[in-house]
Amino acid sequence: MRIGELSQRTGTARRLLRYYEEQGLIAADRAPNGYRDYDERFVDRVLQIRGLLDAGLPTRIIKQILPCLDRPRVIHFRDATPEMLATLERERDRMDERIACLVRNRDAMNEYLAAVRPDR
Repeated sequence: MRIGELSQRTGTARRLLRYYEEQGLIAADRAPNGYRDYDERFVDRVLQIRGLLDAGLPTRIIKQILPCLDRPRVIHFRDATPEMLATLERERDRMDERIACLVRNRDAMNEYLAAVRPDR
């Protein structure tokens, strides 16, 4: 698929997709006319990247953990430093806190909706 379709399907600006490519997070084949041609699997990959960025992970860490997100999982961390592992643990803990907060907010919204919509 071309960059416009990937952009539309993921809700990600073309400029960001080119940035992800520059950072080595995604890769496109090139058609004879020079247009980028992305494999279907990059729809999920871009959504994963966006989620990790939203969670606060920097692209340098995302690049290292992306192989672990593929199926089948391919894990090869030859250069996993103690600092990188500590960063991942901190970010994982931050995600857990955000998830807990989102769950509390969702539950509060459900309670509110149940109270104001007695027909449910």
